Amino acid sequence: MDKLEKLIKMQRNLATLLASPRYPTKTEERISFLCTELQRLTNWKWWKNPTVFNYEEAKEELIDILHFVLQATIELNMTADDIVKYYSKKNKINKKRKKMDY
Repeated sequence: MDKLEKLIKMQRNLATLLASPRYPTKTEERISFLCTELQRLTNWKWWKNPTVFNYEEAKEELIDILHFVLQATIELNMTADDIVKYYSKKNKINKKRKKMDY
């Protein structure tokens, strides 16, 4: 089992442990709830006084995001191989866009 497969397995176990009747029933709803943690640490609210960016908190939130990404991976029935396949495909597209000044 590679490291990514191990993380997916760990997330499946955590999801089972945290199962709740309040968790949305539709896949699209579940995925949409999984994605905004890190933003609250940044100074994106232009109307508020800026604060010092806390790198340690950001690292913890980044791991929360990884939990959410892994859960979305599970929700979409993706494997570690699927992740590598889709990542590689999108990486090529992004490089091509950069070359074309997209």
